[in-house]
Amino acid sequence: MTAKVSSAGILGTGYYVPEKVLTNFDLEKMVDTNDEWIVERTGIRERRIAEKDVPVSELAYRAAVMALEDAGVAADELDLIIVATLTSDRVIPSTACVLQDRLGARHAAAFDLAAACSGFAYSSAIACQFIQSGAYRKVLVIGAETLSKTVDWTDRNTCILFGDGAGAAVYGAVEDGYGMLSFDLGSDGSGADVLDIPSSGSLHPVTEETIARRMNFIHMDGKEVFKFAVKIMGKTVLNSLEKIQMDQSAIDWMVPHQANIRIIQSAAKRLHMPMDKVIVDIEKYGNMSAASIPVALAEAAREHRFKKGDIIALAGFGAGLTWASCIMKWAKEDN
Repeated sequence: MTAKVSSAGILGTGYYVPEKVLTNFDLEKMVDTNDEWIVERTGIRERRIAEKDVPVSELAYRAAVMALEDAGVAADELDLIIVATLTSDRVIPSTACVLQDRLGARHAAAFDLAAACSGFAYSSAIACQFIQSGAYRKVLVIGAETLSKTVDWTDRNTCILFGDGAGAAVYGAVEDGYGMLSFDLGSDGSGADVLDIPSSGSLHPVTEETIARRMNFIHMDGKEVFKFAVKIMGKTVLNSLEKIQMDQSAIDWMVPHQANIRIIQSAAKRLHMPMDKVIVDIEKYGNMSAASIPVALAEAAREHRFKKGDIIALAGFGAGLTWASCIMKWAKEDN
């Protein structure tokens, strides 16, 4: 154990998306859909797709290397690696362990976290608790997905939504009053069947029958997910703000999960935020589940959109059902 610290926050960020671009016009040739319909209902124009032989650990590794470099932290300084993903390389070992070895993080514990699209915010809250308690000094958090491998490319309702990518952040002690100020984590397991991969574990082990019934792909009740998301995205941010008695007008930037532009706009409206203060990249990346928030965060940081002292709200929701938000005071000097 090290001495307790009062403030833990982001030291550096990184991201990686595959080179291959799949546009809405490409999808028109695959399923019964069209560009206008997809853009109007989701805001998505294209998404990135990993090659078939590229595992999620490869995307995570590239994002991690960028984040460590940005933070000025060596891999062997890491105490813990958390990978938020629903598309791990294998059920066992964890993708975090694969990454620990590849990075050369000799002193790091490692585990994966399953909270779907809320995963990065969940993991960030956990990382900061370890640091503030004095248990660890440096924690690497990654949200990474290869959703293209779990999508049913014959289902026009879901295949248009998802893409592949990875985002990472290195957390450590920061100046007092900066970093993680509060967080809100929640779940409602009664909605478990609203968004799932039915044959992906011990409930329905993979068999010829489950494959024939396409149960090994993402299944989603889009209307129910939309209703849930519109209700919870803004609310979870308000919950986090209430814990520190901060008014919503204090937020400088919101980095939301990129599931649907209408959901993002609804959350911004609830928080009385203009859309030019909301980080949006759904048009070019689609929904990358656990990778959506950290990719948007890292890309915005790389574009120098944040300045030291900015109040940033992260907000996500996903399968579980889960939701999460974090309020941070940006601690990095612009460089």
